[in-house]
Formats: sequence, structure tokens, C-alpha cells
Amino acid sequence: MHPLNWAIVIVYLAYVMVDGIRAAKGTKGIEGYFLANRSLPWWAVGLSVMATQLSAVTLIGTTGQGATDGMRFVQFYFGLPLAMVILGVTLVPFLHGAKVFTAYEFLERRFDAKTRSLTSFLFLISRGMSCGTIIAAPAVVFSAIFGWPLAWCVALIGVPTVIYTMLGGVQAVTWADVKQMFIIVGSLASIIIVLIVKLPVSTDAALRVAGAAGRMRPFDFSFDVSQTYTFWSGILGGTFLMLSYFGTDQSQVQRYLTARSVPEARSSLLMSAYWKIPLQALILLIGILVFVFYVFQAPPLLWNPAHARSVREAQPAAYAQLQARYDTAVAVRAQAARQLAASAPDAADEPRLEAGFRDADARVGAVRTEALGAAEQVTGESARDVNYIMPRFVLDQLPLGLAGFFIAAVMAAAMSSIAAELNSLSTATVIDFYRRWVRPEASDAHYLAISKAATGVWGIFACIVAVYAATLGSLIEVVNRFGSFFYGSILGVFILAMIRRATALGAFVGLIAGMACVAAVSFGLPQVTFLWHNLIGAVAVVAVGVTMSSVVPRKQS
Repeated sequence: MHPLNWAIVIVYLAYVMVDGIRAAKGTKGIEGYFLANRSLPWWAVGLSVMATQLSAVTLIGTTGQGATDGMRFVQFYFGLPLAMVILGVTLVPFLHGAKVFTAYEFLERRFDAKTRSLTSFLFLISRGMSCGTIIAAPAVVFSAIFGWPLAWCVALIGVPTVIYTMLGGVQAVTWADVKQMFIIVGSLASIIIVLIVKLPVSTDAALRVAGAAGRMRPFDFSFDVSQTYTFWSGILGGTFLMLSYFGTDQSQVQRYLTARSVPEARSSLLMSAYWKIPLQALILLIGILVFVFYVFQAPPLLWNPAHARSVREAQPAAYAQLQARYDTAVAVRAQAARQLAASAPDAADEPRLEAGFRDADARVGAVRTEALGAAEQVTGESARDVNYIMPRFVLDQLPLGLAGFFIAAVMAAAMSSIAAELNSLSTATVIDFYRRWVRPEASDAHYLAISKAATGVWGIFACIVAVYAATLGSLIEVVNRFGSFFYGSILGVFILAMIRRATALGAFVGLIAGMACVAAVSFGLPQVTFLWHNLIGAVAVVAVGVTMSSVVPRKQS
């Protein structure tokens, strides 16, 4: 990468560190450290909520998902607006009015300490693993493209974020998020402009080519639990996932607990309801345009350069043969795409041209599948290279300076999400465990020191997970698989909290039963995709919890 691009990245990292620490100047007590003294404006909280979601996994993984799978992934978010409305009239006023530090404190008031601790523990495990996945997204790409050791790339992302989160708390996190959102959106806009300029056909023709390849279908109304992204999995499973994520996950709850009032907390959540789906659709569309660009411009056989080198060195003759077949298939596909793009939109021969392009695209995909299989055999790692498509385009095709701007945006997205999650992990650790069970009475200075130490420990844990998560394939799916394993059951406990006859024993047993059901489905029925785990977990917790509460009277429980 050109020195100018590196200069942009280094200056940006230094700015985030200094500005984040400056924003937190004067934060002395734990309420200021964890909740910014509940004084932040709704728009800053809303941007922080969106920045927390818009991680490097989104910029790298979702664009790659769009390039390989099209618009179908947007169905994942169809339950978001409904979830935000439900939360706005239920949990938001509950939790904000309770003046709690964590969502799980409320569970002790409603049920008992063991239910609170178990729920908080499940959050810590799920969010710690997800945080590692978010670190992995840029780290694995930097490692493959620049040839750096993965551990160094993880440290490049993790260490600066841990430092400013340890020193500044939620105040530093929130105001850094606000600035980072502008960097992220600006980089996306610049990439769209570059793509439109570089495409050899009009935007309309490009979208027709993408449509012929099946990339422009945002809806799948089939009711098939083995399909991850359908309208029904998004509306049903997605709603339960979003209810749990925004309503019971401390990394999100902590954002709206910093708002000045319940109405402002609601407004901050509604920002996501209004803007998340259009923003995700835009990111997927960028991936689709990258796919079209590489229809006309020969793409690499393997997007991961480290895997390409390994296969080339281990099987030079087989790799050369695959490369020759691939080049031929790519040339045939490009010719079919030019014919389709040059035809009139409603021409009589358009169906024939579309079918010809699809056949050519399928042959390209078949050769790629063979190459991925060879890479997996040689390296012993997952060969899915969806996470490398966008970075390769950026480094190979963007003008000088814009590549550095995008790398800075990827780091901004990663840092905003990592910082929010580390801060929430520290909050739950100190409030739900250390202050509750180890040291109930201590000064704010003592709790503040423990909070900073907890942030560092969770940062180390996340970095270790990042090295493992890097081998698991599409990181946008990995992070949601991790969350979906826990989210439904956690949500079920909060639903029980709003059912008057639910007892502490019912909630505790129901939570264990919900996790057991999800584990049984996850490992015993792998054809049931992860979005449905949220619905299964929530229903199991509520069903078992209500039954147990009815069988064992409150006095006995």
C-alpha cells in the first residue's frame, strides 16, 4: 500500500486515541464511566447504537455477502422496525426508569440473584466471543493481504481500542462513535462513486447483469428452515434476535441508558429502525456492484492471496490448469455480460441472453469451487474467501488516498464496535459479579480501577477468540451465529419478567431449558439455520418457565 494511505491510517488512529481520551476528561465515578452520568443527547446515542452495529464485519463481510449472494441478506433485518417499536413501549421505559447499570440488575429485582448472574454470565460469553469475531474481520484481511502475522494484526486493531476504552469509558466510546459514523458513511459514498465511474457499462445495465445472476432478489417467501435468509426467518427469527440484541444485550442497553430521558432513549433506538435497513441495502448494493465490476474485469481465482500462494506452491501444475480454465470461463462470462448489457431492456432475446450469462457465471463458479477445495486441502483451513473481496477491490482499484480512507473506515467500524462491547463487558463483570458477590461496599475509585482492569482482561480474551474466529468463514454470519446461540434464551427470561405469575424458580429453570433446547437443535439439527435459534430459545424459556411457575407455587420456589 502507498505511504500516503498508511499516513492516513496512522493519523486517524492517533486522532481517535487522543480525542477519545479528551472526551472522557473528568470522568471520575462509575456512573460517569459506565453511563456518562445519563446525560447524552438522543442523536449521539442513536449514532453510537448504529456505529456499534456497523462493525468491520459489516464493511468487509456484508459487502462480500452482497458480491456472492446478492440482496437476500437484507431480509435478516426485516424484524428490526417491529422490534424497536416493541422495545420502545416495554423494556426501554422499564430499564431506564429502574436506574440500573445493567439490564441484568432488573432480573434480580424481579426474580433472584442466581437468575441475574446466570443471564449476565451468558451475555459475557456470547458478547466476548462476538467481540473477538469483530476484531478478526479486519485482522484476517490485513494478515492475508499484507503478509503480516495474524497476532500482530489483531493487536493493531485491539490495543488502541482497549486503551481508549479503559481510560475513557462510555463517554469516550460514544463520542468516538459519532465521528466514526461520518468516516464510515463517507468511505461508502466514495466507493460507490468509484464503482460507477469504473464500470464499463451504465448503472442500469450493471443492475440488469446483477439481476440475471440472481443478485437483485431481496425477497424469498419460501418457508424453509434450512434457508438462512428468507422473508419469514427475517420477520420471525429476526424480530426475536433484534428484540434480544437491542433489549437485553448490555452492549446496546448501555447505549440507551446513557440518554437523558425515556423519550430520548426511544428516539435513539428509532434511528436504527428508520436507517438500518436502507444502510444495509446500500452496503449490499456496493458488494453487488463489485461483483459486476469483476464480471468485466478479470477477478483473481482465489481472493485470499495467502491461500493462492499456498496452493500455487504445493500444487503448481494443478493450480496452473485451474487458472487456465478459470481465465477461459471468465472471458466467456464477460462476453455474455457485454451482450446482455448492450441489448434493450425489453428485447425479445433478453431471456436467452440472461440464460447464457447465467450458464457462463455457473461455469466460473464451478472452477472457483474446485480452487477453494484445493485451498482447503492444502491449508487445512476454511477456504471461504468472501471476506477478502472488498479489501482486494479497495487496494487494487481505489485511487491514491481513498484506499487509506477505506482502511481507516474499517478500523473505525471495528474500533467503535469493539469499544462499545468491551465497555459493556466491563460493566456487567463489575456490577453483576464483582460488586454483587465479591466487594459489595467500596469506593467509586476502587470500582473504577477494577472496571479498567476488567476492560483489559476482556480485550485479551477477545483477541484470543479473534485468532480462532478468523478460520470460520463469512464473519458476518459467524458473529450472528454466536449471538443467536444465546440471544433467544436471554430474551425469554425478560419476557418472563413481564409475566406476573412467573416465579424465580420458573425463570431459572426456563433459562437452562432454553439453552439446552438451542444446543440440541444447533448440534442435532444443523439443517435448522441459526436465525430460528432465537425463536426456539425464547419460546422454550417462556414455555418451561410458565409451566414451572404454575407447578411449583411461589412460596415453595
